[in-house]
Amino acid sequence: MGSVERVSTHPAELECSAGLVDALALDEPHPAESSTMHRLILTLIALSGVALAHPDPAIFNSLDVFELEVASEPQISPDGTRIVYVRQSMDIMTDLPRSNIWSISADGRHHRPLLSGTDNFTSPRWSPQGDRIAYVSSTEGRGAQLYVRWMDSGQTALITNLRKAPSSIRWSPDGTQIAFSMFLPGKGPTLAEAPATPEGAQWAPSVKVIDRLVYRVDGRGYLDVGNAHLFVVPAEGGTARQLTRGHYDHSGPLSWSPDGKTIVFSASRIDDAQYQPLESEIWSVDVSDGSMTQLTDRVGPDTAPVFSPDGSTIAYRGFDDRKMGYHNSMVYLMDANGDNPRALTANFDRSIGDVQWAGSSKRLYVLYDSRGERHIATLSMRGAIESQVHDVGGVSLGRPYTSGGFSVSRNGTYAYTAGTKYRPADVAVARRGGAARKLTHLNDDLFAHKSLGQVEAISWSSPAGALEIQGWIVTPPDFDASKQYPLILEIHGGPFAAYGPHFSAEIQRYAAAGYVVLFTNPRGSTSYGDGFANTIHHNYPSQDYDDLMSGVDAVIAKGYIDERQLYVTGGSGGGVLTAWIVGKTDRFRAAVVAKPVINWISTSLTTDISAFMPAYWFEKAPWEDPDAYWARSPLSLVGNVTTPTLLISGEQDYRTPIGEAEQYYQALKLRKIDTALVRFPEASHGIASHPSHLIAKVDNILAWFRKHRD
Repeated sequence: MGSVERVSTHPAELECSAGLVDALALDEPHPAESSTMHRLILTLIALSGVALAHPDPAIFNSLDVFELEVASEPQISPDGTRIVYVRQSMDIMTDLPRSNIWSISADGRHHRPLLSGTDNFTSPRWSPQGDRIAYVSSTEGRGAQLYVRWMDSGQTALITNLRKAPSSIRWSPDGTQIAFSMFLPGKGPTLAEAPATPEGAQWAPSVKVIDRLVYRVDGRGYLDVGNAHLFVVPAEGGTARQLTRGHYDHSGPLSWSPDGKTIVFSASRIDDAQYQPLESEIWSVDVSDGSMTQLTDRVGPDTAPVFSPDGSTIAYRGFDDRKMGYHNSMVYLMDANGDNPRALTANFDRSIGDVQWAGSSKRLYVLYDSRGERHIATLSMRGAIESQVHDVGGVSLGRPYTSGGFSVSRNGTYAYTAGTKYRPADVAVARRGGAARKLTHLNDDLFAHKSLGQVEAISWSSPAGALEIQGWIVTPPDFDASKQYPLILEIHGGPFAAYGPHFSAEIQRYAAAGYVVLFTNPRGSTSYGDGFANTIHHNYPSQDYDDLMSGVDAVIAKGYIDERQLYVTGGSGGGVLTAWIVGKTDRFRAAVVAKPVINWISTSLTTDISAFMPAYWFEKAPWEDPDAYWARSPLSLVGNVTTPTLLISGEQDYRTPIGEAEQYYQALKLRKIDTALVRFPEASHGIASHPSHLIAKVDNILAWFRKHRD
């Protein structure tokens, strides 16, 4: 349930996909520590039931996860001739992703590293003149700082001396300044004054007083007191100057006016912002004196503003907040002073994930998901949408979520992350109306001599409301339709999210182990329109159960599934549905419930989105209508469960805290149901930010299913 690698189509999604994390401060370990880490990784894999001695080199194996590479953040130069991108790989010695910056010409030549090594380099952004790139790194033992590289000479300069990491980097139009957002720490609350510690004494750490609604966030932990503010710094280095102030958060992406006098951004400058999690407006700030002007005013989020090249209009995204579980995010235009706001995509039943001008002030490029595929499309000033490519993806490694992004040059050429069913993201380039050209092939060396599970689309009619449900079947590499295979039903989180025909390390591992896998988009999934998503509004879980069971039946009808060997698993929202399923039926031999909600009352009061859940997913607060929360809690059905069920959770999960898995584990134990609990140390909701954790997740799931095979 929230997204790491994919662009969220709703700001309150609960799922964090199991892919790469943006690690900015990775120190090279001491050689002895490297050896220890390596041994720990191998031991962890061995304990999870993988035979390491002689893995079949012809199929996708556990340690192949460390060989995967992903292209992300493709940034095309202003003249459209070069692309810089972040090339992410897996370091087996540190058990962390590593991010380097590479460059390639738009014609596919001159593919080379710009910034590489044991440090991490992220967020490359071209100067308007195309002669420099700004980027973020934590080299030289410093915290994350902003650097500039001159492209002709390769010289690099450190230009900031910041206390916290910069984000939302944006060059001024004349290339003399760089704007960014940064968290500025504040002073936390105190109650009692502690007595002085005696000299030489070793007392316990001081207590911490919390008085905010949102005090911890999944993936970040317990929050420091403070707010995000906007800054500008000279592009040649110097002192960063703060533009915004107050006890409010000011967020990117940022956009400069063409004359360089103002910056537009999104902020929620209201006193009770923590109680209105989706509320935000578009603001502008005068770069010279910091004076601010509010440009939008409505109930709902207004985000991601971007000036047109001629400076006359601003495009942005948002929606009228109707307190629904899901809202399509629409594209709006307004005059540069905030007048004349109008929706461009009001009649387009898909959510827009990104908006960029297409090289002129007459057309936009937008990003949206449809039927599990991510599209880049042109959007005219009259609201006409024309899809250009639909293979954007491949950034989410763990499971086949929609993901990926793009950037646009001044001449309308765009670069994007292109993925397939069988490959993580590469860099591709295209122009409006023309065919895309893939420029990189980062994983061909790994997969050229391996057989992967074949991916096939399937659709069926659900018995509940006759909705058409779409899914995908993955068969084992040596599949023979005349034989019988065990089936794994794998369920996505969100619940407002979408799977699609994208590469998935986890699902390919299941297929390599001899399983047929069904992954699908039941009702509530995104990319099928507002109505399809909101069929579960105040009604989740519910008939999505029927969608999933009829999907299993549709695969069985193909004749190659052993009906005695059915298995089910899912994470986050998929964990909710897995626990719901085993409370409804005993048709599955075994189940694995990962990072679930088990009791909606306890989750809504311990999750990091507690302001959102009662307001959007339920009609009332839990103390006002406990029966509604209980009726939708899988814990209410635990008395029916006979299926052997494994629980998986991260110990630092603040989205669906580990106490949810522990509740279900204890309840199953009290009922003497075959169960076990796998805890992932230092893991947040995504679980698999460490490559070894992704391996361990899959291996423990397979071990549990293997334990309950005939």
